[in-house]
Amino acid sequence: MALIERVYSVLVVSAAERFNSALTSLLPESRYDPVQTVSSVGAAKRLLSQRSFDFVLINSPLPDDSGINLAVDISSSREAVVLLLVKNEIHDAINGRVSEYGAFTLPKPVTKTVMSQALGWMISAREQLRGFEKKTLSIEEKMQEIRLVNRAKWLLIGNQGMDEPQAHRYIEKQAMDRCVSRQVIAEEIVKKYK
Repeated sequence: MALIERVYSVLVVSAAERFNSALTSLLPESRYDPVQTVSSVGAAKRLLSQRSFDFVLINSPLPDDSGINLAVDISSSREAVVLLLVKNEIHDAINGRVSEYGAFTLPKPVTKTVMSQALGWMISAREQLRGFEKKTLSIEEKMQEIRLVNRAKWLLIGNQGMDEPQAHRYIEKQAMDRCVSRQVIAEEIVKKYK
């Protein structure tokens, strides 16, 4: 899917109605859907336990917390891209604290232009996270295949009297002869000797 066609889910954590309505105009439904707004860290945590979001925008401070720890927790989990908006006077200190975890910060007040630019940066960061997720998934799948093939080898060793190189060659040859993956052969072996 082209980047321009992608739709991103957004969680806005903000108790400021004026900010929320101004932000809504920057989040067209064709690009950002769903957009959910909560007014406290507690509500955000409850919602995040139920579903994931591509972006989490936190307008600090909140009634029950500053939102800084929430930004760090979400960024550390690498499940969403986080933008934390803080007062200009404390921006540098907060940025130094959360940027090492991957959270973005902006000093308030924020213009629409700067907010639009920040959303663009967040899109880039989210796409980079998607790439990492795909690589991680393929590595995990490869590890599962290796474990399955090893299990099949041990079953061949125990039930057919083969040694490890013979069991390995057997699985490889069967996969080549039948034009299937080693995983398919290993699954058949495991089923046979279960």
